Amino acid sequence: MGFRALRVINEDRVQPGAGFARHGHRDMEIVTHVLEGALEHRDSLGTGSVIRPGDVQRMSAGTGIEHSEFNASREAPVHFLQIWIVPDTTGLAPSYEQKHFAAAEPRNRLLLVGSRDGREGSVTIHQDVSLYVGRLDAGAKLRHALAPGRHAWLQVARGAVRVADAPLRAGDGAALAGEASLELAAQEASEILVFDLA
Repeated sequence: MGFRALRVINEDRVQPGAGFARHGHRDMEIVTHVLEGALEHRDSLGTGSVIRPGDVQRMSAGTGIEHSEFNASREAPVHFLQIWIVPDTTGLAPSYEQKHFAAAEPRNRLLLVGSRDGREGSVTIHQDVSLYVGRLDAGAKLRHALAPGRHAWLQVARGAVRVADAPLRAGDGAALAGEASLELAAQEASEILVFDLA
């Protein structure tokens, strides 16, 4: 738990009618990425939304925020990743942002969905991190260059990939430090998250 500014990645599966009652957070960037189903979010800012596959939600807890999360369906489970990133500044005003990135985006490349400056239409994360999502076909190869002093965390959300000699399956992660690039090959249709970190 904890690699550079990446604090934790929680993988949750919530049955219909279940969820997490209202609870509080402070000084944390919380990014939610839904893989299947629909997650209903409500918070003390008065924000309410449903997060579905293709959506990325960023909530800055800052000086303090309370929120709840429930499965928005009465029939289907919801499967999602919730990512905690330590912000570069404490005591921020709580805030929230959600954007949709179409599932039809070009495959076999990395799509920027979160960044410090919100570039390329990504959600703004208060930390020097770039978060990418990649949807890969079986046999696809992908390379992400790392600038000097940068590090990477790869999270396999679905499928199976190979990094160097390491086979990784859904739920596995890999940390890269001191490398010039992240290079991987998809062993089957896969979805990955890549964190480019200071």
